[in-house]
Formats: sequence, C-alpha cells, structure tokens
Amino acid sequence: MVTFRESFDALLAGPRPVLALAPMQGVTDLPFLRLIASYGGADVYVTEYFRVYATSRLEKDILKSVTENPTGRPIIAQMIGNDIPALVRTARELQEYPVAAVDLNLGCPAPVVYRKGAGGGLLRDPAHVDAILGALRDAVETRFTVKTRIGFDSPEVFSDVLPVFAKHSLDLLTVHARTVKEMYRTEVHYEFITRAVAALRCPVLANGNIYSAQKGADVLRMTGARGLMIGRGAIRNPWLFRQIREHQRGEPLFVPCGTDVLDYVRALYEAVCSPAARESARVQKMKKYMNYLGVGVEPTGQFLHQIRRVTTTADLFRVCEEFLDHSRPMPLEPFPLALKDGDLMAGEQK
Repeated sequence: MVTFRESFDALLAGPRPVLALAPMQGVTDLPFLRLIASYGGADVYVTEYFRVYATSRLEKDILKSVTENPTGRPIIAQMIGNDIPALVRTARELQEYPVAAVDLNLGCPAPVVYRKGAGGGLLRDPAHVDAILGALRDAVETRFTVKTRIGFDSPEVFSDVLPVFAKHSLDLLTVHARTVKEMYRTEVHYEFITRAVAALRCPVLANGNIYSAQKGADVLRMTGARGLMIGRGAIRNPWLFRQIREHQRGEPLFVPCGTDVLDYVRALYEAVCSPAARESARVQKMKKYMNYLGVGVEPTGQFLHQIRRVTTTADLFRVCEEFLDHSRPMPLEPFPLALKDGDLMAGEQK
C-alpha cells in the first residue's frame, strides 16, 4: 500500500505542477477539507497549525484532519512556535501519524502570533530560525517543509534566510511573497519566489493572490515554481483547482453560474456548521467563509455589506439567494471595490 509520504514524493517528482490548499486557522478544518475535496480538490493539504510551547499537546480537532483525512491525498502537519525542545517533541509526535511531512510556519501575520516571536515573527531573528531548522531537520525523519513570508517589515531579510533554508536541506519551501507587515493588502512580490527557485535545490511552491487558472499559469511561468499553494482563492472558488488542471490540459474551463455558487454556500453550511451549535455561532462561522466568497460575487460590495449584518440563518440565505439565484456565469475573481470593502482573513495565510 502506497503511503502518503510516497504519494507526496511522487507528486514532487511528477510532471505536473503541484497544487496545495493553504492552511488557514479556523477555516480549513476537517469538514472544509472534505468539502473542497468533493469539488476536485488539491493534490496536497496542510493542517491548521498546531500551537507548540513547553506544555502543549496535539490539538485533537486539528489532529482529526490527519487521522480522519477525508481527501485521499497527502496531508502535511503544520506547527507554529519558537521553543526548540517543544517543536522537536511535537514533530516526533506528529510522525507517529500518517502525515506526508511536517511543516514549520514562518509566515503567520497575526499580531497575537508574531508578538510572541512565532510564525512570521521569527523572521526578525534569522539566527533562531537557523537553530530551529537544524533541530527539526535532525528530528524529522519524514519530509520536512517550511512555509514562509519574505520578511517581517522588509524583504531585505530574505537574502539572509535563503542560505539558512538551503543549509538545512528542506524537502519543500512555500513562499508567500509578501512581508508579515504587508498582511494581504499589497501586491505580491513574485520576484522573491523566483529568487528562491534559483537559490534552492528543493522544490518551491508559489503562494499569494492566486485567484484564477490564468493567474496560476502566469505565476508558474514568471517564477519557475514547482507548484502553487492557494488559500483565499480556493475558498472563494472551490472549482479553482479543477480549473487550473483544465487550463493545463488545454481544455475548456468549467465556469459556475449563480445557482452553482448558491449550492456551494448551502453545502458549506451543511459541512461546517454543527446542528448542535447556537444559531448565532453558525451564522458567525459562515461569515468567515463569506468574507472570502463575497469579493467575487458582485462589484459594489453590497453582498458583503449585507452579509456582515445578518443575524439569522434565514437572513443569511435570503441575502445569498438575492445575489446568487441566477444562471449567469460567475468567474468568482475578486472585484476591486468589493476587495477594498474588506477581504478579511480569519487567522492564517493564504
């Protein structure tokens, strides 16, 4: 029987660009992985991050994404933290489960994370990154991967961390080509991904603002990356991985119509909202996903404006039906005005 690590290795060695779903805390949980896989899905998935500190234990809800992996595809377990002994301990524990790789988060831009010197905050201290990677490279017997941004408040540090990544023989590096302080507000500096591809022997995935099959092809061409990691774009458009594959094969792209998107919203609600939860909690959870979807629905920002003010399930679906119950094609690419109204992130990455 082929293991997930063997499947992961085959993907990296194969002829096609590797497509990965980015981890987003509080969003890409087990139910969402199951749902996105049903729309064609990614080649590789990454868990939400396991918080690692001296007394931490593996979070059971996140671990279910590994032990109950519903995708049939390799899954990578991601850690976040800065305590070396705790990271080593956690990496060893994670390898007792069917993970394709263990990943270190060097990119989370949430202030609650980087102020503690974890996630993207580690990029302020390349020497500590060096020490962490050295310890983890020794501890990780399966594949060892890193997801990074290009710096904390300036991309100048990227020149310092690239040799560190090369030194520790990573098996894969994913680069979100913005700094931590840029969050998701600026253009993506894809030239830094090109630099990583040139500098490293390991495969590199390109990450950041990949919202269509054409944009994915453009990013692959300009960077030379081995593949793409997609977050917000795949939540907005669950057909995106399918469309990228169709584009690669030279086939006509499937473009959903309004009722297809409405069906997706209904399926999303059924997948991620527990009937046991309070109605207000279910509505609030759906708003997380609607923040991603909404910027691709219509150009004025009215859909998001109304969604953010609903308080009941009935009102949520009333607004969705008002904007989506039609047969017109919906490319689900972000409209600039709706994007300005707030393409909010619910934690991590994209």
